[in-house]
Amino acid sequence: MAKKASGNKQSPPTIVSIIIAIIVLIGAAIAGVFQPSNQSATQTPPAAVTVTTSTGAATSASNAIATPIPGNSPTIAPVTGAPGRVSIINVQQGFGASKGFWQVYFTAPTGSSKPADYVGGIDVQGVAAINAVQHTLDIAAFEWNLQSMTDAVIAAKKRGVTVRMVVDDEHTIRDSESTIKQVIDAGIPVVGDQRSALMHDKFMIMDSTTVWTGSWNYTINDTYRNNNNAVALRSQKIVQDYQTEFNEMFVDKKFGPTSPRNTPNVSFTQDGTPIQVYYASEDDVLPALISTISGATKTIRFMNFSFTDYDTAKAIIDRAKAGVAAQGIFETTGSQTDASELKTLFCAGIPARQDGNKYILHHKVFIIDDTTVVTGSFNISSNATKSNDENLIIISDPDLAAQYITEFNRRWKEAKIPTAFTCN
Repeated sequence: MAKKASGNKQSPPTIVSIIIAIIVLIGAAIAGVFQPSNQSATQTPPAAVTVTTSTGAATSASNAIATPIPGNSPTIAPVTGAPGRVSIINVQQGFGASKGFWQVYFTAPTGSSKPADYVGGIDVQGVAAINAVQHTLDIAAFEWNLQSMTDAVIAAKKRGVTVRMVVDDEHTIRDSESTIKQVIDAGIPVVGDQRSALMHDKFMIMDSTTVWTGSWNYTINDTYRNNNNAVALRSQKIVQDYQTEFNEMFVDKKFGPTSPRNTPNVSFTQDGTPIQVYYASEDDVLPALISTISGATKTIRFMNFSFTDYDTAKAIIDRAKAGVAAQGIFETTGSQTDASELKTLFCAGIPARQDGNKYILHHKVFIIDDTTVVTGSFNISSNATKSNDENLIIISDPDLAAQYITEFNRRWKEAKIPTAFTCN
């Protein structure tokens, strides 16, 4: 009879083996209490995200926006940007960033009065954009004396681009420092507004694809001495709006209040971003601005070359009374006159400052709830509302707003408390 193979059937466990097994299990449990888990033992702090500034220095993205200095009432807490979604554009003498359909640029005046120091500004980006144009270039310019831009426009004409310009006749055609004669001599058609009110727009439409707008005049002063912003927007609806406005002036010779109210896309979204577009003096620009301010629930920041409208100031004060944190910067020139709303806001307890640039703070900017940016050529004044040709755009994108907040904080850091008047 054959033997059964050993191991086909296990023997019952002995008492000794059971005791040994229990001791092993207890020991493992005790060790687990005092030994960190694998996740805790290997976990390291996340690496800091860095961005490259225009000077080439690396800075932590969480510290990229400076903290505002204290005012005559509590200031707004700083807002961090969105590293990973926004790309920094290196500008030798300026600042730049891009995301999706937009690019934004800010001048960085050094205070120098020497033309030899005026290199590497945001005109470099403007020239590069013009150099990339293949078919059409339409420009509305309040002032025009940058040789770099002039050369780029003439070069575009020579390579077959259809170039057209609308200008303010007093501040461009009749300005002795303007380079517009070179443009005209190159065979580029230029239309002046031929009226005392201002053709105050500063925008470019490139290849029916991209619009540049903002406060930036195409001049030496606005590029290297004054604080300005320019935003480039790649959007067919924005192009349609600005092209309609340009054609009213260039083709139909209609300026100011004579312009029809026919903006194709007043309110729309681009890549999920809400946008509004308005033109003075045909549209109700000021009511649109006041409505945006009145909708603020958290914060209002502003920096303005000219701010003389009481209703806009009152809208800010009303929101401040409702608990919205507000602060703003005025260009010093003219801000101490009776027409300015600096005293109105300052004496109402709003932290309001005069700019620290020995030249000009030329922005026309509001930033609402860290989300919405209002920019363009539109000063908060009666002339801008009733007489001039102006454009204003409202864009609700927190990443774009973060770039404007960064600029605001740069300007706030050097701004001054007004001392030329007393509050009753």
